[in-house]
Amino acid sequence: MMQKNIIGLILSVGIFILGFILNGNVGLYFNISGMLIVFGGTLAATLLSFKIDQLRIVGKVLWTGYNRPIKKEPEIINILIDLSIRSRIEGILSLQQHENETTVLFMRRALGCLVDGYHAAQIRDILNTEMYFFRLRREDSERILRTIADFFPAFGIIGSVVGLITMLGGIGDTSVILKAIPIALTSTLYGLIFANFFFLPFAANLKERTNQELLLQKIIMEGVIAIDSEMNPIILKTKLEAFLTPSDRETKLVSYQKLRERFKIEQRELKEQQEQPQHMRTREEAHDLEEEEETGPAVDV
Repeated sequence: MMQKNIIGLILSVGIFILGFILNGNVGLYFNISGMLIVFGGTLAATLLSFKIDQLRIVGKVLWTGYNRPIKKEPEIINILIDLSIRSRIEGILSLQQHENETTVLFMRRALGCLVDGYHAAQIRDILNTEMYFFRLRREDSERILRTIADFFPAFGIIGSVVGLITMLGGIGDTSVILKAIPIALTSTLYGLIFANFFFLPFAANLKERTNQELLLQKIIMEGVIAIDSEMNPIILKTKLEAFLTPSDRETKLVSYQKLRERFKIEQRELKEQQEQPQHMRTREEAHDLEEEEETGPAVDV
């Protein structure tokens, strides 16, 4: 999936750049003054708004998001089913040797609670707290990215205003006006491109990854609590597959034939068909008797 995204990204960026090249002189879109105004102003506003440590965390989260793939839901479910079988055969304490093997930090923490003998309610409370603050941290990083995305167009407009002021100051001097026009136009261009081409997509990707990881954490929490209650692995598999889309589930749907056999649908329908004519005849005979009582027996003429 990551390779498909990269291929699509390269093609779309190529089409985007081609739109600039077909217009003529590519050098017209590069202006050092406009770029310095936009980038310098955005950087200054960012440093005034957020701490360096927060920006460093955002950078790490972005780097991880684009370089470290997330495990798929079926993989997590298979791991939990395997752990469930091991715990039933070898005991709960046998999971301790697998605690450090898993690459999912949340699962390691959940297994640690399980091995340490916490009750199911305590495990659920601890993991819910972990999920809550994980979501808060990710939302904070997403908020920073969206704020920076808002800074870029604003300073692009500032660059345009600077260019317009320079143009007004150079009325009567063609050379000054020609130098000021690129600043006024390219500044807005840089602000819009970097906001909508980079930072807003960064924030959207972070939100999407956060939702996927929260789903995995929910699956892990339910699976670990089920292992603690010694739930049958087959029942556990059916329960955890409820988190998946129908196309990702391995369990096949029950055939109509088995449904008929289980609930005896065919026999019930046959019995109803046999009883219905007799019931209808009884109602017709009762209706005829009522008419005879009112009008007397019918006489053929």
